[in-house]
Amino acid sequence: MDDLQLFWAIEPAEIRKRTLRAFGDWNEVAKLSIRSGKAEIGPDVKPTHRWMLDGVIAMMSNYVDRIPDMDLGFNINDEPRIAIPYHDLQSLLKDSASNELFQRPVLNEFSKDRATSWDVSDLGEQEIPDAPFTDQSFLPSFHTYGSISCPPSSRARRQHLWDTRTLCTTCAAPHSTGIFLSNWTLSASPCHQPDLAHLHGFYLSPAAFKPSHSLYPIFSQSKANGYADIRYPSPWNYMDKAVYAPSPNASDPHYDPPFSEKSETLFWRGATSEGLSRFGEWQGMARQRLVHLANNHTSSTHYPIFLPTNNPHPQKEPSPSSYTTHSIPASLLPTLFSQNITDISLVSKIDRCWDSDCPRQALEFGLSDPTDFQSHWRRRYLVDLDGAGFSGRFIPFLQSRCLPFKVAGVFREWWDGRVTAWKHFVPLDVRLHGFWSTVAFFSGVEGVEGAVEGGVKGKGAVGGMSGRGVEGERIASEGREWVGRVMRKEDMEVYFYRLLLEWGRLTDDRREELGFSVDGEGG
Repeated sequence: MDDLQLFWAIEPAEIRKRTLRAFGDWNEVAKLSIRSGKAEIGPDVKPTHRWMLDGVIAMMSNYVDRIPDMDLGFNINDEPRIAIPYHDLQSLLKDSASNELFQRPVLNEFSKDRATSWDVSDLGEQEIPDAPFTDQSFLPSFHTYGSISCPPSSRARRQHLWDTRTLCTTCAAPHSTGIFLSNWTLSASPCHQPDLAHLHGFYLSPAAFKPSHSLYPIFSQSKANGYADIRYPSPWNYMDKAVYAPSPNASDPHYDPPFSEKSETLFWRGATSEGLSRFGEWQGMARQRLVHLANNHTSSTHYPIFLPTNNPHPQKEPSPSSYTTHSIPASLLPTLFSQNITDISLVSKIDRCWDSDCPRQALEFGLSDPTDFQSHWRRRYLVDLDGAGFSGRFIPFLQSRCLPFKVAGVFREWWDGRVTAWKHFVPLDVRLHGFWSTVAFFSGVEGVEGAVEGGVKGKGAVGGMSGRGVEGERIASEGREWVGRVMRKEDMEVYFYRLLLEWGRLTDDRREELGFSVDGEGG
């Protein structure tokens, strides 16, 4: 498993020592011990986060008796913790590759004395100093942690972009086809995207961030690209904190109707949970930018939208050569779409803000009442965004008959690589510059005058275009079918089981000899 690769560069005894150093209330790393086939939560778990460890124990309950004795450190914060500088990372990768290559007799039994090897009394108190975490909450994190694993020659390391009002098209180009996100995997890399420093709350002002530049074994529910945390399936999903549970009654507001019968609306409700805003950082946070983009139809702002030009027959498919990127005034958006296509809002109150940033956001956005989670299913399109960490909504969104639009924010989870953008869900760049083009592709648009094409006002009107509801329904259906095969609770259990078995091997003093064999063959 890729998240464990680096630990082949560290001796088992050192891994165990670093695990013990990481525990502690201030460190915000919770201890879970496995001894003789039973799991027990350590003493320093905050009551508000105990559900997380309860979920971990529930996830391993079917096989904990086959897990070797070990101690595990779980990050109780949403934000990841371990960011290794580039040269240190390359050294670890080189050492881990050489240490993992071994040709020895294969044993299929863990060491017998593992319990004592995790005993802190055997190490001595003087050998367990405080773990080297530092409190970086409320501080910009992109250049100090987010990009330090990138090569020194990368744009993220060489450039600081201060003009936050201008879209960095060259930052998005490597993972895009025109205005659309085309490479979901590459979009997670910060190395070619120096503007990410100003596009997400985690990089602008994380609310609870205690990172380290050293390799410590920290299990986290998600991590940003370049971080070295060990991902495991989130208890949030396993414990049904956000669950797809529609009503079977077609007249019930919580019923999940067929795609064609849903309201043609792009829907999102959420909180200002990305990071803490003190000095206007909220203006760069993805959630606030989304709400502004979807609702600000009165300003002089222009949005780039990829549409046909002068199509007199909107029910017919325009020729490919007629498409171009039009600059549409925000005031014309209601005219462009045949109905109010978006229903996107913040809820309840503005959180994670200081002083004037609280009322300024409330005045800018307005607020809606909270929505029952099961009421999502009446809408055709659902937006999913990261918060302070991963979004716990994506799996239930995929399970529904709706089509998820997922913003490629910062965090990736255990299932990354199991689902495919444009096949199982619709991706959106974190800059959101392709937002209206993507909405238009699925919903269709009316013709409109007043566009700016090629930078020349009045040159050509925007032609009408029929929506691709059939394609939208196909993606929603394939995503629903696929998630029912690869992202079930039993899939989480199997993933976690394999992760813990491999972690057991990595932390065993005889790890070079441990493995799995069939018919006497090593492997």
